[in-house]
Amino acid sequence: MNTEVLRKELEEYNEELIKMRRYLHENPELSYQEINTAKYVADKLRSFGVEVREHVGGTGVVGLIRGKTGRITIGLRADMDALPVEEQTGLPFASKNKGVMHACGHDSHTAMLLAAAYILSKHRDELDGNIKFLFQPAEEDGGRGGALPMIEDGALENPHVDHVFGLHVLGDFPAGTFAIRGGAIMAAPDGFKITVHGKGGHGSAPADAIDPIYIGSNIINALYGVRSRFIDQRKPVTISVCSVHSGTKDNIIPDNLEMLGTLRTLDEDLRAFIKKKIGDTAAGVAEAFGARAETEFIENAYPVTYNDPKITEEVRSVLESIKGMKVIETEPLMGGEDVSRFLQKAPGTYYFLGTRNEKKGIIYPNHSPRFTVDEDYLKYGALSHVLVAMHFAGKK
Repeated sequence: MNTEVLRKELEEYNEELIKMRRYLHENPELSYQEINTAKYVADKLRSFGVEVREHVGGTGVVGLIRGKTGRITIGLRADMDALPVEEQTGLPFASKNKGVMHACGHDSHTAMLLAAAYILSKHRDELDGNIKFLFQPAEEDGGRGGALPMIEDGALENPHVDHVFGLHVLGDFPAGTFAIRGGAIMAAPDGFKITVHGKGGHGSAPADAIDPIYIGSNIINALYGVRSRFIDQRKPVTISVCSVHSGTKDNIIPDNLEMLGTLRTLDEDLRAFIKKKIGDTAAGVAEAFGARAETEFIENAYPVTYNDPKITEEVRSVLESIKGMKVIETEPLMGGEDVSRFLQKAPGTYYFLGTRNEKKGIIYPNHSPRFTVDEDYLKYGALSHVLVAMHFAGKK
């Protein structure tokens, strides 16, 4: 299919694309609560003549366009959930739900994939393979998430999905760019909790107590030493303790201390090594001072997001065919992504659409209460979905 024809069709549909994005932005829903969003998506897909399955793994929605032979099935994924953020954009279509905001662009992801579904539904006779639309809840959960429940509920089967592709808007990159790379592109985000059990006492007599605050401070220093003294400096790793809670009064040494932190890695073997090292380090430091430390990692944390190198090069070529857009190579990002679970089951590629535009004041990063996107470029994201799908599922 001629790229320019598809581009023209998306230009004509652009007003509706923006309308969908703004509706979703006004009506955000948190992880596992995307009931109205899911219904909106399902109704739109049905209006395009797409087969729909609702309540997949909870609030997930799966759409299906069947190709002529179904020799291959391509999955296109978008996440639907919002964040617990009070919006400060001042937009006329700002969130109507207090304390909830699409501060990561999932409204744009959903709208772009719906627009792609509309265009692909018009060209179903040109598809040899099938197209599945995976509208996923709970990406922001960080633990079990939404992809795993969808997979367990058969989202990638009947028909079996061979490859998955996804797209994320990102304020780090300028509008007019796609950013892509083969291999590890996003980190595994492992949250952890360390509890130090000491012995409380009076602040005037620390020798009669086992001070968990002092011990905790030494554990933090030791953890940061894990990164600098046990890990090859050329390998991206982040260990951050971001929350420490203990005590009630200025002259009382408490019994316990609790700290919360995050580990970010781009290699599964290194991930396992450092998780063990964090637990051993905390326990060892605590024991040296007569205390006890317990380390817990969040269950079901997302794996590394890995792009199949060969497939990624094909996607890169498809993106480079889109006039008016530039394709750049990105370094790995230390954020985590639930799309990683889909990519473990069906090799594919996850890439980014830049939305930063200083001239329009669109300068805030994802998760900021002032985050927004350059809507003029959403049509290119939708077009990339269409072209990638047709490249892999079109006639051969």
